[in-house]
Amino acid sequence: MTRVLLSLAVFAVFALAVYGMWHGWRARARRQTEALPEFPQPPAETGAAKLETTGVYIGTTIGDDWQDRVAVGDIGHRAEAVLKLTDTGVLVERTGATAMWIPLADVVDARTARGLAGKVMTADGLLVVRWQLAGQTFDTGFRGDDKDVYEQWVQALGGRA
Repeated sequence: MTRVLLSLAVFAVFALAVYGMWHGWRARARRQTEALPEFPQPPAETGAAKLETTGVYIGTTIGDDWQDRVAVGDIGHRAEAVLKLTDTGVLVERTGATAMWIPLADVVDARTARGLAGKVMTADGLLVVRWQLAGQTFDTGFRGDDKDVYEQWVQALGGRA
């Protein structure tokens, strides 16, 4: 009987921790919805892809804080994705989530990084696109299946500020 009660107590503590994390995520999303500008929607026609790579969308963070993940809508959810560079912007087509659009005029820079939004890799394991929207700076991270293409992305998007 003691083991059953102990097991129930451990489960209750675990369930309470999960509820606390869920509640915190929702509170963060509400605060960010009020404070952040609305993210741009992909245009009907994005144009031909100049660069394209497959991988995983890691997330988008605010400013220089690599841990301050955006929680608005489904922007904060990791997903398999295809990253495309077109003449007008960067399109992140995410599996099971809405597509994300970064207009080329808003792109500031691109770089490789070790970590973003709670995901830590080996050196230069992530491709990070820095962009601005309504005066707010964002970093969007992508872990490509082929890391050899990162240099092409950095050259195509780097130093646009």
